[in-house]
Amino acid sequence: MTTLDIRPLDAREATEPTPYRWRWPALFVILAGSVMELLDATVTNIAGPTMQADLGGGTSMIQWLGVAYTLAMTAGLLTGGRLGDIVGRKRMFLIGAAGFVVGSLFCAVAVSPETIIAARVIQGLFGAAMVPQGLGMMKEMFPPKELQAAFGAFGPIMGLSAIGGPILAGWLVDADFFGTGWRMIFLINLPIGLLAVLAAVKFLPATRPTRSLKLDLPGALLASLGSLMIVFPLVQGREHDWPAWTFVMMAGSVAVFAFFGWYESRKNSRGGDPLIAPSLFRKRTFIGGMFTGTIYFAAFSGFGLVFNLYTQLGLGYTPLKAGLAGVPLSVGMIIGMGAMQAVRRHGRRVLHAGAAIMTVGVVALLLLLGPEVGPWQLAPALLVTGLGSGLIMGPYFEIALAGVEPHETGSASGTLTALQQVGAALGVALLGTVFFGAMGGDPTAAARSTFWVVAGMVALTFLVGFLLPRQAREDADPVH
Repeated sequence: MTTLDIRPLDAREATEPTPYRWRWPALFVILAGSVMELLDATVTNIAGPTMQADLGGGTSMIQWLGVAYTLAMTAGLLTGGRLGDIVGRKRMFLIGAAGFVVGSLFCAVAVSPETIIAARVIQGLFGAAMVPQGLGMMKEMFPPKELQAAFGAFGPIMGLSAIGGPILAGWLVDADFFGTGWRMIFLINLPIGLLAVLAAVKFLPATRPTRSLKLDLPGALLASLGSLMIVFPLVQGREHDWPAWTFVMMAGSVAVFAFFGWYESRKNSRGGDPLIAPSLFRKRTFIGGMFTGTIYFAAFSGFGLVFNLYTQLGLGYTPLKAGLAGVPLSVGMIIGMGAMQAVRRHGRRVLHAGAAIMTVGVVALLLLLGPEVGPWQLAPALLVTGLGSGLIMGPYFEIALAGVEPHETGSASGTLTALQQVGAALGVALLGTVFFGAMGGDPTAAARSTFWVVAGMVALTFLVGFLLPRQAREDADPVH
């Protein structure tokens, strides 16, 4: 028997709010911002050698192109989401998108290593102000029955970006439109970013700020300083023959992180809003998740940089050919993340299987390396490496968050996302340094030595993964 809803219309609207009218166009605006940020996070892996040849500087500049961006992104992510809650998510998205466009322009007109690195910092900071706002707005715009479909749009779009980004970067560098060369990889952001800003003004919903929250700026500065004190000597130490200050600086980072932990605990005990919930550091499973993610993202990001350096410096590929050569890695990763959906009930075992498969792929690849190897010979090993990587990344966040309490989820998710960026910066710094330090005129030998380190890091990911919970929590967010 069908029951009629005889409540007054006003009462029904009070309990069943009308979905936001422009939610689907707004979703595409959010996706456009995420794609723009994702592409710029990786384009310098392809364009780095060309940029270094044009702007000068040592080989460490190639590392700094990625490290400066990811460290700035880390610093911004620690505060970007909170600023969205304080001043409004739409406002922060607009500030972030506009600033990202300005940073892209500064990158395009850079005339020295110092100016391009400073511009990359600007890009990273404003990208971090833009990207975190999307998830909060999506949860506000979409009713529960549509939210999963909205989240589902991220997978294909991000997958296409992972494949198309290196190809686009290589094509733009090789095409040399209007004599711009590598600068076009940043100039292309200007029309895209300006359209995103105009569309955001029209379609994004205005959100009500939460004035009760406060920004933990000292905590963010301490965490950023500790990260920089590790990464800076790793990148610069090799070119200066590892002077004593590099080791003092890395040791000092431990003291900074210890002080950061004390500061956050003290702030929490006084009723403040700490950047990271101190209770998280008393959970073995969460600490295991921190180490697992940091090691994995370091291995994967550093691997991507070194592979692109090897194909261009060792095999003489053009930027476009180098981008195309890396496509099997991205394809394998998409397949792995798709396959994970069918086996996710196995929880931590999926991550362990991914680490084992990725290790096999990396070892197979390094055994294939040679001065005459072609892209088709490398493709199977890259596909296997990507497959394993997708099986690691797919369940990682859900499993790492399984051991935290519901009220800690926001802080835990933000911490893991920031550590993803820290891991990426560490990987580029560490593995880039291993590659350039071992090169000695033979990029093939340098790549082979570096990939052995990558294989060891992925194997370590497998071992540390035993600290993670066996299963993901059922109510974990579908996007992190």
